[in-house]
This record gives sequence, structure tokens and C-alpha cells, in this order.
Amino acid sequence: MSLPTTAPTIRPARPGDVPAIVAMVHELADYEQAADRCGLTPAQLDTALFGPAPALFGHVAVDDDQPVGFALWFLNFSTWAGVHGIYLEDLYVRPAWRGTGAGRALLATLAGICVERGYRRLEWWMLDWNPAARFYASIGAEPMTEWVPYRLDGRALHGLAAEGVTSATRLSARPGRVPDRGDEA
Repeated sequence: MSLPTTAPTIRPARPGDVPAIVAMVHELADYEQAADRCGLTPAQLDTALFGPAPALFGHVAVDDDQPVGFALWFLNFSTWAGVHGIYLEDLYVRPAWRGTGAGRALLATLAGICVERGYRRLEWWMLDWNPAARFYASIGAEPMTEWVPYRLDGRALHGLAAEGVTSATRLSARPGRVPDRGDEA
């Protein structure tokens, strides 16, 4: 298959894009040699993006109104700078559209949101073997080698949660709400 002749356009994700985005998330998991660990469903992504309390946002690269790439992101916050930033959870462009500028356009869109809203940074992680490192370096992104990522999940997550959860917290938690915002139940 030859490369498309025009770059895809970028727009916010719509509910009708969910199946294509989920399929691409699974393609990305396969590329990252972790297909067996990816269980995202269309219902989950639809709720995360378009449910009553969305905390995830998305943009798609489209060609002929068909998603060919995506960026899924959420807000983070810098206590030192005192402002939000964007954390890019996943960026993916289908192989046939790589080299068309779709990935760069997705990142430029997120950078534009940062600048427009006064956010100070756009951050993401990537696997150390991913050849996209050359692309990221070409746009001025720098690896943050002095920071070590940590993750708490599975049995360790549940064990620590059991230490800190009180019955009052359990009673005030409601689906779709962030219980630590200081809101009264």
C-alpha cells in the first residue's frame, strides 16, 4: 500500500470513533508486545471519554472521516508551577499513515491546547526500544532520565488501599465522582 497523498486532519474524538480507537489501542498493544494485557472495550472507552464525569480526552487523525490515528490524554498538575499540563497516555498512527505528518499534527494539537490554556507542559512515556524516539527528538522533546517511574497495581494496590480506606470514605464514594475533592456527600 502506498502512502496517502494528503495528511489526515485532526479533530476531537466523537462517540462514533470509539470502535476504531479501541481497535487501534489493541494494535498498539500488539506492537508493544503486550497484546495479552490489553482488555480495553468500546464500552469502557465510551464511558471514559463521553460519560457523566469524563477525565480522559481524545483527538483523532482522520482520512475520509475514518480515524487512522489517535491521541488519548488527561490533565496532570505541577505543584511547582501551579498549573495543569497534559499527560499523553497513548499516541498511535496506523502504519499506512505513518510519515504523513499525522503524529506530528496530533502532538501539535495537544501543544496548542497547552499554550491556549496556559498549561506548562506536555508529557508522555514510551518504551525504551521504540523507534519513535528519533521523531520525538526531532520536535524538541527530551527524555527525562532523572525521573524513575513507579507503579502500584494488583495485589499491592489493593493491600495499600485496605490500609487507608475507612467506612466513611466508602460511604461517600459515588460512581463517576472523585471523592477527594472536598465535596460533601
